Amino acid sequence: MTELNIKKIVEELIDTFYYAGKVSLDLREKGLIKEIKSDNTPVSNGDLEVNKIITQKIKDITPNLPIISEEASDNKSLKNLKNFWLIDPIDGTFDYINNLEEFTINAGLIINKIPVAGLIFAPSKKRMFYSYGPNFAFEISNDETVNLNCSKNFNKDEIKFVSYSNKIKPEIEKIHKELKVKKFVRMKSSLKFCVIAAGEYDGYVAEPRAYEWDIAAGHAILKHAGGTVTDFKGKEIEYGKKNFKNPSIILKSKNIING
Repeated sequence: MTELNIKKIVEELIDTFYYAGKVSLDLREKGLIKEIKSDNTPVSNGDLEVNKIITQKIKDITPNLPIISEEASDNKSLKNLKNFWLIDPIDGTFDYINNLEEFTINAGLIINKIPVAGLIFAPSKKRMFYSYGPNFAFEISNDETVNLNCSKNFNKDEIKFVSYSNKIKPEIEKIHKELKVKKFVRMKSSLKFCVIAAGEYDGYVAEPRAYEWDIAAGHAILKHAGGTVTDFKGKEIEYGKKNFKNPSIILKSKNIING
């Protein structure tokens, strides 16, 4: 495979993510057309339109890399994937269709089964996150670009996690206790990776759930900000697994790792 200029690829996608975010909000304002998929999860015309915009731009930039998207069947049957894109056009569809703010637009670039770049845009919050290598994780907000390194508000006496649910399962509670977590806040979309990369929260724990496209972009951003994304045994998560299913997952900010 030709050597990729990952920084250039990511920077070429940023404007497309802003445009896709504007389209997602415009469609929501007009009133979304919603349906329930075969797996009993919702999808809207907004999800599909964002998917089209992001996919087309990625095809233009990296025509030789397969794209695996939550909202398309293309390439999902390919075996032995090593170098490819994972796209979740709208993560947090429930928030999106219910006029809430935490939904995100996501693309992660996988090389040799490891995420090497990620882009996540939260249109309602006007927060754009992206990364293309260790120490090269950034947020654009209010026309200002900030380097992300997990370090904004760390307080070792008040470790704060995000959680998928308000109700914590015993196995997760056990890990929270081991990591001295004092409080947690529910957050459903991939925004959780970004707020940990920004240092607003310190970690996240979940049993096996969801799919690789839900976490690939966030994995890259958090890892490049100095954090880690592993399973419960401490093994870094790889991509291109059977059915694209996630194992258990622990996100840790740099402060938790060092602590």
